[in-house]
Amino acid sequence: MATVDALTGTSSGTSGAASFSGMSSDDFMKIVLSELSKQDPLKPNDTNALIEQISQIRSIQSDIDLSSTLKSLVKEDQFSSAAGLIGVNISGLSEANVRVSGIVTSVSRTDAGAVLTLLSGERVPMSKVDEIRVYTGENAENAAQENQE
Repeated sequence: MATVDALTGTSSGTSGAASFSGMSSDDFMKIVLSELSKQDPLKPNDTNALIEQISQIRSIQSDIDLSSTLKSLVKEDQFSSAAGLIGVNISGLSEANVRVSGIVTSVSRTDAGAVLTLLSGERVPMSKVDEIRVYTGENAENAAQENQE
């Protein structure tokens, strides 16, 4: 969606939401002053309504930006948690929705989130892991042998 500059009348290719999020106080004042200078003195517009509308638009854009940032942080946290599972025996549903278990050998970042690759080659999305088993000492050697068979 193209926007039109209130002072010059020129249009730009930026979207309305993106332009409001980057709006400075000076830009805001220019819009208000432009609106005031173009109104009919005998029928003045409600400037408070204009200010309120622009404020609401900026608030909505701020909420959208915050939501996007939080989604990004969640993905980073999930990937970091998945990386901590390398060398650990897990159980869950594979990408083909088949129950699998095994030792995690690597982690991949995908659009759907972190995906664990098991020693057997099966891939398990982090969101479908339902059990994590940590073995110590002699139990670890037995578990590793079981997963190789």
